[in-house]
Amino acid sequence: MDLVTVTDVRTPSSRAELSFAPGERPMGGGTWLYSEAQPGLTGLVDLTSLGWSPLDETPDGVTVGATCTIAELTRLRARPEWAAAPLIRQCAESLLASFKIWNVATVGGNVALGLPAGAMTSLMSTLDATAVVWTTDGGERRTPVAEFVTGVRESALAPGEVLRALEIPTASLESRTAFRRIALSPLGRSGTLVTGRLAEAGEFVVTVTAGTIRPVQLRFDEVPSERALSAALDGVDEWYDDPHGAPDWRRATSTGFAEEIRRELGGSW
Repeated sequence: MDLVTVTDVRTPSSRAELSFAPGERPMGGGTWLYSEAQPGLTGLVDLTSLGWSPLDETPDGVTVGATCTIAELTRLRARPEWAAAPLIRQCAESLLASFKIWNVATVGGNVALGLPAGAMTSLMSTLDATAVVWTTDGGERRTPVAEFVTGVRESALAPGEVLRALEIPTASLESRTAFRRIALSPLGRSGTLVTGRLAEAGEFVVTVTAGTIRPVQLRFDEVPSERALSAALDGVDEWYDDPHGAPDWRRATSTGFAEEIRRELGGSW
């Protein structure tokens, strides 16, 4: 879609040049910005001109630059001990998008947009990634991705702030994971997406996205019993309601998926 109200596109080359005038918004790949009308939008600030590295492996894990494309993320060369590596492609393929979109859409853009069906939010929440945010005073702060998305198209970003990177810890990459997803049609938007992660230390984490208005995580010191897991899900009250699924259906399917994941990752009672 043509953005007929946009009169200026700026390409900053350094953080010192990164600012936003009234009516301006940051742009990564632009796949969502150009998908529908953007009332009040008069200018774009292209973050890709800052030259951020897509992927950096460190002793602590992997840092994903916010402008890393989904295609680049799926090409991450995984170490043999990274048991969670298959989850990257599983989440990427759950997006309602073609390979052309993969080559343009950014990981940070998908997270910052705050859509319930944001599959990169699902991935980063499951892996306990941390969102690195550039603040307006020249500093930065860190927030768990599971807390970064606060609602439908809502996030912890304050006006003028920019999502700079996502840090995935090594311990999460070395965890075993499981994945379940359902949609109302074969190529439809996710109705609910449930993942599980079992760490070497025994911690068991279930993450629900797409079916809830924000990521919901249930954490246990060990693989819980079926009753304990079901009781924890009964306490969730943020089920999403839109044409891609009713809240009661999303609750029921998510509960069923969570039990399947519990058994897959080691639960037996």
